[in-house]
Amino acid sequence: MAKTVVISEIDSAKIVELKKELLILVKALLEDEQDNNSLNSCHIDAIDKAKEVLSCLKEVKLKKTTSLKVDDDEHSDASLCCPPEFRCPLSKRLMKDPVIISTGQTYDRPFIQQWLKAGHRVCPLTQQVLSHSVVTPNFLIRELISQWCKIRGIESPDPVASTINEDELTAADREQFVSLLDKMSKTIPEQKAAAKELRLFTKRMPSFRAYFGESSEAIPRLLKPLTQRSGCDPYLQEDLITTLLNISIHDSNKKLVAETPMVIPLLIDALNSGSPETRSNAAAALFTLSALDSNKTLIGKSGALKSLIDLLDEGHPLAMKDAASAIFNLCIVQENKSRAVREGAVSVILKKIKDGVHVDELLAILAMLSTHQRAVEELPELGAVPVLLRIVRESSCARNRENCIAILYTICVNDRNKLRDLREEERAHGTLSLLAQDGTSRAKRKASGILERLNRARNITQTTR
Repeated sequence: MAKTVVISEIDSAKIVELKKELLILVKALLEDEQDNNSLNSCHIDAIDKAKEVLSCLKEVKLKKTTSLKVDDDEHSDASLCCPPEFRCPLSKRLMKDPVIISTGQTYDRPFIQQWLKAGHRVCPLTQQVLSHSVVTPNFLIRELISQWCKIRGIESPDPVASTINEDELTAADREQFVSLLDKMSKTIPEQKAAAKELRLFTKRMPSFRAYFGESSEAIPRLLKPLTQRSGCDPYLQEDLITTLLNISIHDSNKKLVAETPMVIPLLIDALNSGSPETRSNAAAALFTLSALDSNKTLIGKSGALKSLIDLLDEGHPLAMKDAASAIFNLCIVQENKSRAVREGAVSVILKKIKDGVHVDELLAILAMLSTHQRAVEELPELGAVPVLLRIVRESSCARNRENCIAILYTICVNDRNKLRDLREEERAHGTLSLLAQDGTSRAKRKASGILERLNRARNITQTTR
């Protein structure tokens, strides 16, 4: 039975008293130890007394901990006196992990999951047919229960582990999954309705994402509407591409998804002609898939980099960050770095940096690309040096300053004529010297390296005069 705060306060006072007594005993033992190294009867009595006090302290602490927990008994004070809306309709107990089902009713998660696992497809309370078996946390009720418990000095119930493995579909879920895929071969209204459901399920349920990986035919069946010659409804395309993104999040699906022949071409098509959200989600899907090195190579060979760079160039705020993330991930592979440079990535990225758009992400990509010979030759021609120096001077972001100075160092190594610009910058602002003192370890090395080159160039000039 749950106890009140009054009991807790009594126990707390008892704990304080026991601790004081224990402190006196320990102090006496330590002093006695210093005066006499041998054990005497008083010493032994004090040790026994300390053991008794520790035992009492343990009992009180355990009593305090357990007395404040909500008892699982259906007839506990908490379950009997709590408001009816806090009790699960199935268990009649105070809910620990309230969730909402498709009819809008709230149940305690383990009990409604047991109901669903048994194959029931209706709401226990209303007997309405469930449109799906997804459960959603009811954070409002959970917070109200927590506040109610706190006011009454009762420990808030912790959410209990689900009685169903969320990575497994029930038989009813599997039946529904197959039914939704079947609708992809039917009328457009049926396709659109099924696609919306699949998008929702794969977002909320890991089990639905995992199930796509169990059959090599599931993904082609899902994407069939996108392969029709008559074109695809834009809203249907958005839902299917987003579902594909959700599926790709599941680690065990990444290889299967990328190696399904139709997937990457359809993602590229979505990048080129989809709605802003579709294009953003297509870019995000490519980013997610590129977590695998083998997929990086596969995506790079497909021509996707050009579409990602074009998407970045167009500058739609919804899609730019996803496109930049995908480009960065892909360019970790050297051959993709070359492809990105050939497709004009340096010019597009520098233009966006000049405009102050997604500077952090784009500087990281530019620093990566600057190790490519063609990129480092393009940068000075595109006016990169003054832009990078301005960021080093004005930015408060250590990582951005580091990336800028790394790019500048590469430019100087490749083109000694650019040392003149850096010398003028150093004379006017002392930018390099400041960075060599207070930058990151890598920034300090690069700034010091440029300063050494400036000093050598000055010494050579003085010697030849």
